[in-house]
Amino acid sequence: MSQSLAAAGTATGQVAEVVLTGDLARPARLTVPDLLAWPQRRAEVAFECATSGIQHHCFTGPLLHDVLVDAGPAFDPGRRKDRLRFLIAVRGADGHHAVLSWAEIDPDFGRAPVLLGVTLDDTPLDRVGPQLVLPQDRCGARHISGIDAIRVDGCYPATNGAW
Repeated sequence: MSQSLAAAGTATGQVAEVVLTGDLARPARLTVPDLLAWPQRRAEVAFECATSGIQHHCFTGPLLHDVLVDAGPAFDPGRRKDRLRFLIAVRGADGHHAVLSWAEIDPDFGRAPVLLGVTLDDTPLDRVGPQLVLPQDRCGARHISGIDAIRVDGCYPATNGAW
């Protein structure tokens, strides 16, 4: 995202919201100031952009995993691996979207340090909304600016039967 887009969002005077929905005990509406309540991480990222080459940025923000765990994903507590059937869909205000598996961000499995970026190169993202930051991705295609929705869904029923 360019610095001019961040400045334009700030000029509107509105605070962007992210709606957390899906298989959650505590669906929520969160703003960038709300996301500052979680421990903040810093990530220096470099990714290849198809139109402008390699981009280098620094983000800060909470881990996506921490925020979603606080929303209470509907894992079956009697089935240790039930969380592995969950998917996370992230949508930006511009319609860009990506899907991640719970296993990617879970500390017991992929441990990917996926952030909900609340600053970009030390610029607060209060007005334009957080960004999905996947430091491990070589390409920036799953990087989403201005997140407006995150949905967590168990993709198959939590039963022992056939799907």
